[in-house]
Amino acid sequence: MATSQRTLQVHLPDARSTDAMGCRLADASAGQGLVVYLEGDLGSGKTALARAWLKRLGAGERIKSPTYSLVEPYILADGQPAWHLDLYRIGDPTELEWLGLDALADPAGLVLVEWPGRGRGALPPPDLTCEWTLAGEGRDLCIRAGSARGCRVLEQLSD
Repeated sequence: MATSQRTLQVHLPDARSTDAMGCRLADASAGQGLVVYLEGDLGSGKTALARAWLKRLGAGERIKSPTYSLVEPYILADGQPAWHLDLYRIGDPTELEWLGLDALADPAGLVLVEWPGRGRGALPPPDLTCEWTLAGEGRDLCIRAGSARGCRVLEQLSD
């Protein structure tokens, strides 16, 4: 694991390590609102990381993929709202208007967005961006902070 003040690089060799990173991110971000962009190719680990993150924060045992619904809302164990979005099927950001994305501006909420590029301009800016690239049998994950809140999460991960 390599880190700088605003970036963390991690190699995830398998699905178990992706789940573990989701739990670490959950622990580092617990109790605070955060907007997280999840970027990478199909099958890179975006949904797996989001599921582990949400499950760790108490969203329940069954975390549905928002591939068809586009957005899945949750209430976490501490009462904090959370949303998991998958914008893969969005052709234009204006299509997001009917989703009620104004609720995503809640500073206490956790917002995990897969395929954020498809919603550019309609989404709040990211506190963290998690970007996957294939690396042999595993994946490399680069986590970049985009705000002071994101920097605090990276500091927690580095401890």
